[in-house]
Amino acid sequence: MERAFLLVFLNKAELLTEAEDGVIRTVNKSFPMPAVIRLFRYVSLPYRGVVLTRQNVFKRDNFTCQYCGSLKNLTLDHVIPRSKGGKTSWANLVTACQPCNTRKGDRLPHEANMKLSEKPKRPTYLMFLRDHSGSMRKEWQPFLNY
Repeated sequence: MERAFLLVFLNKAELLTEAEDGVIRTVNKSFPMPAVIRLFRYVSLPYRGVVLTRQNVFKRDNFTCQYCGSLKNLTLDHVIPRSKGGKTSWANLVTACQPCNTRKGDRLPHEANMKLSEKPKRPTYLMFLRDHSGSMRKEWQPFLNY
């Protein structure tokens, strides 16, 4: 929100909605804390993909074992084991509980008589933000298509 205030203060954005819970004070002035702003000029940023990390794979899989649905003792599993040429990628990593990971071992899922609940895939940046960024501020609702 501080960055939004700075953009409004420097006349690079327009204040559309004030935050109900905030005011920025200086020695002799008070300014409303922005909740929604509109940039006067949009600067395109390079595409940001979702970074492949342990936590992001867990988030993509809703902190659920992709073999049995367990929510406990979660680890990462390479669907195609690295020893068999499997890569460390979004399409080859899934969340698995420790017992399922041990049971599967160094085999392919069908060799271990195990089935994935969903085929692993790379999440899009926007879907990942929407699903895992937390709650949306109510001031944004009139400006979003939900």
